[in-house]
Amino acid sequence: MRTAVLARLHRDIPHASLGYRGVMPRTLVIKLTAGAEEPERANQAFTVAATAVASGATVSLWLTGEAVWFAVPGRAEAFELPHAAPLTDLLTTVLEAGQLTVCTQCAKRRSLTQADLRPGTRIAGAPAFTEEILTDNTQAIVY
Repeated sequence: MRTAVLARLHRDIPHASLGYRGVMPRTLVIKLTAGAEEPERANQAFTVAATAVASGATVSLWLTGEAVWFAVPGRAEAFELPHAAPLTDLLTTVLEAGQLTVCTQCAKRRSLTQADLRPGTRIAGAPAFTEEILTDNTQAIVY
């Protein structure tokens, strides 16, 4: 399944193996602040994250607010958006080749613990996010 998603994303990215504009790949940190209540915004963040993984970038996807629910098994599978790649496929791509992080405070407000989350997901807070986005050769995007 991951191979099919990556192949589909890869064919749409010119010079994907070279990274952005033919230079060494950079790190992309994406922060998603919306959940299923804003399906297009949520799907855009996952699509960009998976596409960046397919292009060879180092990717860190942060889930905050209602987006943290996507890290709970079964939630991404229940998400549907017409004319969009399945969220579960995009999430699998990120988990296999990037980093998925749930906001510490957001998890606590929803009584979520590490045991409630998909394997490979970490819980971290603002200090870790700040460290990531202030690293050289890093681009941060917030959805």
